[in-house]
Amino acid sequence: AIPPVFGAISVGIYDFYNLTILFLIGAMVAIFGFVLNDYADVELDRLVKELHGKPLVSGAISRKSAVAVCILSLLFAFFFVIILWKDSVIDEFKFAASVTFVIAWILGTIYNLYGKKIIASDFFVALAMSFIFLFGALSFGKPTLLTWLIFLLTFNQTLHMNAVEGGIKDADHDYIMGVKNMALSAGVKVEGRRVFIPLPFKAFGMGIRCFSAILVFIPFFYGMDYYIWQISLLFLFLLGVFFIEYRLLTTKVFDRSKIRKLIAGATFLRYSLVPVMLISKIGLIGGIILIILPIAWYIAFTPLLGIKLFQPEM
Repeated sequence: AIPPVFGAISVGIYDFYNLTILFLIGAMVAIFGFVLNDYADVELDRLVKELHGKPLVSGAISRKSAVAVCILSLLFAFFFVIILWKDSVIDEFKFAASVTFVIAWILGTIYNLYGKKIIASDFFVALAMSFIFLFGALSFGKPTLLTWLIFLLTFNQTLHMNAVEGGIKDADHDYIMGVKNMALSAGVKVEGRRVFIPLPFKAFGMGIRCFSAILVFIPFFYGMDYYIWQISLLFLFLLGVFFIEYRLLTTKVFDRSKIRKLIAGATFLRYSLVPVMLISKIGLIGGIILIILPIAWYIAFTPLLGIKLFQPEM
């Protein structure tokens, strides 16, 4: 739900009203994506014991209800866009924002419905998430250098989450359903309790992390204000990300629970990088709020899905 909020902040928008509307838009996008993904993967998820508690797999929510949720979230997302832009002139930036918004929905839908049959479909969802971020920026003006850097960070993190983390996590059953993805194509495989991750795939995953680490510090070389403790915190978070990355890529025993915990830890750390980057613009309190908000959202709504807290059913 946060990417469009980051987009607006990157062009100097800090008022509570606009950021709240963008958060609601992002929330609708997230709901649409997660529900549609679960809808499309329900048969695949039935192959994994740990996923039998998911609402669609267990039957707690019907597939028709899932479709209804997707349609409603789509309608609400566009409704909030109308609210966001009411009484505003539709200039070239808002027009570009509307185009990126529609493209993001299309790419996300293609990924969720047909991604298992397209090897490089992870790029689709990475672009979709990046365009949602860009929508937040274009809704208010011309993108800045900071905008494009966070755009690339969003792309990198989403690509890594789906292609690398997801590829390793699901390697034990994706091949059974004839899934085509980058991990399986690169030779990632599970034999019994052993998982084999080829060196090129390890280099791909670590390369994404290294590129992202460089992007994090570029704004400070181009004049963005910073605090010494802020830079130190970024280094600390990045060390955590790289440590988890090393453990994930060098794992020998396939333990889905352990892998999911590694992914959850990396997700929190890499997400926190952008709020920490923006502290000189939004203040310490603003940064803390942006870090805590998704966690609070998760704690508040996850139990409604019948899922245990901090046990991600991915």
